Parts: sequence; structure tokens; C-alpha cells
Amino acid sequence: MPAKRQQRRSTNAAGQKKSAPKKGPKGAPKKGVKQGSAKGKKKPAKKGPAKKTTKTAKKGPPKKGGGQQGGPKSGPKKYGGGKSTGGPKKRPSRRAAPRISDQPGERLQKLLAAAGVASRRECEEFIREGRVQVDGEVVTELGTRVDLAEQDVHVDGEPLPKPKKAYFAVHKPNGVVSTANDPSGRPRVIDLLPPSLGRLYNVGRLDMASEGLILVTNDGELANRLTHPSHGVEKIYNVQVAGLPEPDVLKQLQKGVYFAEGKAKVVRAKIKSRRKQSSVLEIVLAEGRNREIRRMLAAVGHKVQRLVRVAVGPVRLGEMPEGSYRKLTPQEVKDLKKVAGM
Repeated sequence: MPAKRQQRRSTNAAGQKKSAPKKGPKGAPKKGVKQGSAKGKKKPAKKGPAKKTTKTAKKGPPKKGGGQQGGPKSGPKKYGGGKSTGGPKKRPSRRAAPRISDQPGERLQKLLAAAGVASRRECEEFIREGRVQVDGEVVTELGTRVDLAEQDVHVDGEPLPKPKKAYFAVHKPNGVVSTANDPSGRPRVIDLLPPSLGRLYNVGRLDMASEGLILVTNDGELANRLTHPSHGVEKIYNVQVAGLPEPDVLKQLQKGVYFAEGKAKVVRAKIKSRRKQSSVLEIVLAEGRNREIRRMLAAVGHKVQRLVRVAVGPVRLGEMPEGSYRKLTPQEVKDLKKVAGM
């Protein structure tokens, strides 16, 4: 019996030794190790960083488009820093507010108040609110200067009545300037007329040392035509010069004298009277360059002592006292327009 038991034990031991290699490859779980612990080791692998990285990448928006979340709203970054613009924006027209402030004329709010639109303060509010148009453009700048005789003004779509055309003759004295604005504060031709006549301007100029007839009006078209050389409106001057000009001098004036800006000549020239040391000439011009007569006579050797303009087209100075003015007659206005081609 003992011998048989010993034989069985040896047989079992041998069988166990032979079946041991059948437990599986190296690294397989041993007996006594719970399967739950093995599963617990696999779960961290499923929650590994690779999956987290993938999720983060899906949540985050692309860096293009200035950090805004994607979708059709952001659009490509073409014009506005990633914002959809629908195409390039057009620049606002620079003519939306016309630059009239540098032009001569009345301040717009003053002009509106004088026309009876409203008080000065209310007119300023109208301008700020964009209710006033000048030549079809909205003007919102206070202090804008407007010439109502030449420009169209509308308030709330209603046209502002234009002033009645006015025409005057002025006898300009020596020492008075014919410019519209004088920084030195010297007396101007326009100051010889009362402000109640409204906005007026000179037709042409005379230098400060010259005297005589200047036309003043608010009719811009007529003024331009009277001064433009193409219309050939004649101006007559009585000119006292030093010395006794010879006939050849008068012919030279009619032939022409050359200056840096071109040739200048008179239409006619004749001697009206002579004295011992001076002469009075009648000179007719159809153009009006700066100090033209003085420069021409100096070029032929005769200094001007006095210069008086006595006519512009059909209008004559006559016996008007220095510094005075008068209203042109209807016939004079008609004749002026005729020579100006109107």
C-alpha cells in the first residue's frame, strides 16, 4: 500500500510537471490574480493622452481669422481683419462736403438769417442737422461761405430766393484798393457802398494809385464776360505822363511791348493835350493785365503821373465826384450785356 501511494504521488508530480508549460505564454496572468485588477490596468490605457489630444484638437478653432470661432460668419481674412466685408468698401466721396469756405461770400448761417429763414441760432442748428444744401450737396460746417447770386441754396428742399441783380458805377479815388479782402486794412472800393446793398464785387481792378470808373455788381456771369479778353470789351483811360511823347511812341504802343508773360498792346492811343513838361494821352485797352499801362509807358520812356479810367464799354464816368457811386440805368445794363455777348 505504501508502495502504491508512493507510485501515485510520483505519477501525479510527473503529470504536473508536464502540464506546467501549457499555462500560456510568458506574461499571462497567474493563478490567484484577480481578473478585475487586470482590467483596471487596461482602463488607463484607454484614457491615455492620445485621446485627450484628439479631443482638444476638435474643440479648438483654427487660428486663422483673428481667433473667432469658425463657420461661414468669419470668412477669409481679406479686407477687415477676418470679418466678412462682402467686398472692398468704397471710400466716402470727398465732395460730400464741398469746400466753399475758401470762397468769397456771406457766412451761410448769416445769409439764411438775413433771408428770413429763422434766427441766426436756429439757422446754425439747421446746418448742423444737415437740412441745408449748397449746389445740391449737404453742408454741415458752420462758417461756410456762400455767394447766393452764383450758388443755389436749399433749406429742407425749398430753394432760397436769389437776390435781385444790382449794377453800380463807382468813382475810385487814389489810395483805395479794389481787392475783395485786404490784410492791411486799407480802404476798399466795396467800402464806398452801403452794406444794405448786399453782397457785391468789383468788375476788374485798378491799382491803388489809379483812379476812375469801376463797375460793381452781383451778376457773376456779366462780370466774367466783361473782364475776359476774348470778349474784347474796351476800357478808356486818360493818362498823364512825364515828357512829350513822339508819334513813334504811340505807334510802338499799338504795335506792342514784350513782357515776361507775353506781348501787351493798346487798341488805340492818341495825345489829348500837351504841357511844358507833361502830356495827357487817351489809351484804349481790350485787356486788363496788372499795371499794364504803367509798365508799357515805362518801357517806351515815359513815367505815368496820373491815370484815370473814364469808361468801361458803354458806361462813362462823367462828372461823378471821387468816392461816389450811382446805380446804372436799365439802358446801360442792356448795352453792357450786348457788348459782353449776353
